Amino acid sequence: MASAAVAAPAKEEASGGKAAEAARVAPVQPTAVYETHKLHVAPPDDAALRAAPSVRSHDMLAPFTAAHQFTDAHPLVIVKSEGVYIWDSDGRRYLDGLAGLWSTALGGNEPRLIEAADAQMKKLPFYHSFWNRATEPAMELAKELTGMFTAERMGQVFFTNSGSDANDTQVKLVWYYNNALGRPEKKKFIARDKAYHGSTLVSASLTGLSPLHKSFDLPVDFVLHTDCPHYWRYGRPGESEEEYSTRLAESLEALIEREGADTIAAFIAEPLMGAGGVIPPPAGYFDKVQAILRKHDILFIVDEVVCGFGRLGAMFGSDLYNLKPDLVTLAKALSSAYMPIGAVMISQRIAHEVAAHSNKMGSFAHGFTYSGHPVACAVALEAVRMYKEMDVAAVVQAAEPLFQGGLRHICQGSPIVGEVRGEGLIVGMELADPVTKEPFPPAWAVGPFFGQCAAAHGLIVRTIGDTIAMSPALVISPGEIQELLSIIRLSLKETEAYVRSKMDMSDIE
Repeated sequence: MASAAVAAPAKEEASGGKAAEAARVAPVQPTAVYETHKLHVAPPDDAALRAAPSVRSHDMLAPFTAAHQFTDAHPLVIVKSEGVYIWDSDGRRYLDGLAGLWSTALGGNEPRLIEAADAQMKKLPFYHSFWNRATEPAMELAKELTGMFTAERMGQVFFTNSGSDANDTQVKLVWYYNNALGRPEKKKFIARDKAYHGSTLVSASLTGLSPLHKSFDLPVDFVLHTDCPHYWRYGRPGESEEEYSTRLAESLEALIEREGADTIAAFIAEPLMGAGGVIPPPAGYFDKVQAILRKHDILFIVDEVVCGFGRLGAMFGSDLYNLKPDLVTLAKALSSAYMPIGAVMISQRIAHEVAAHSNKMGSFAHGFTYSGHPVACAVALEAVRMYKEMDVAAVVQAAEPLFQGGLRHICQGSPIVGEVRGEGLIVGMELADPVTKEPFPPAWAVGPFFGQCAAAHGLIVRTIGDTIAMSPALVISPGEIQELLSIIRLSLKETEAYVRSKMDMSDIE
């Protein structure tokens, strides 16, 4: 079994020596992790923040980070990556269980992607795509993407810089399309509670997570939200998955009818919900939803930002769940996150109407300076070729039994694991009472505590409340999966002890 301890810093690491790989420190004991938890998880109160000296460890306004964390003089600074591993500035090695942000599908320091970027930088580091200009990498990448997406025939690709601005583009495209058809009132969008579609103004509105709305005056009024399809959490006693899916589909149709189908432009969904807690759809869900969308002439946008390029054991989530989208959003694994790039794929029917309307209007007046950036497209093109050459869907299918089955085996019988869920190489482990499904008190911060334990033993996971999310690089080996599982087992035992201590304190109080 691979060691679960954290690699100690070593001078030889800087020169490529092996001493840093061999050196290990003893696993952090639970009591020490409790102290780490107290120091770094619980935020200080307002009075403490006001009294604290103005000390910052860097000058970034960091995304999704609370202000009190800026006073921590020791942020986790990542300086190197190799395969599934990352190293911090103190020389400690971690297995990156989240592949960056669900994104570095081909792992760190992949030579082919680096060489693709280097070659393009030397040839043409930048040119734009406005006014019928183009670059070879952008045209080749668009052709590859329309050819490999087979769930529904796509006609064109519009390149963006990320998934967020790709979903903003989706909204503008749909409005443009309906205006072209003489339907200016058909402008509302339906998304789902706990969905994640980005953090820009419109994409954050589509997102169904309240932290992205509070104090930002969001969501905007043309975005509506329907039920989160999490059967384990929201299914009623005695209700089957199919019955639950039927109830959610009926709820969606009732929302459409209340608002008026002639005002609803599109429905957007992730095949499997990522940042909302790794939530696969219940049985029959998308079949029922798509029938309603067709009935009411509502476009279907599939957000493949997390699921695309093999993550679920199929090239796209649309393939796995038999989705027939009108528009598709791509990002993250599109370039294995080596370069910022996103894409909108447009069905032939919509592309035809957009083209006709742009001729009438004089242009399609939307785009970004970096749309189709040649270096980003060259890297993405090489990544897409690698996915096809390695048969990435088959690779993930082969790894799934050990990854998914191993985690379920470890969690079986745990008094603090309510559900383990996922597909392929993405999984969510929800910490809750397995009998009552009752969540732990938020003040206990059980999920963040687990994350601290895992990091102390050399594994990076994502904590979504009390759900532990993992989506390692798709190139992870069986031995590396075993290492990940070993750390999960150890961290789970420590977290069980922590929860018992909290329960004992509650009994005393």
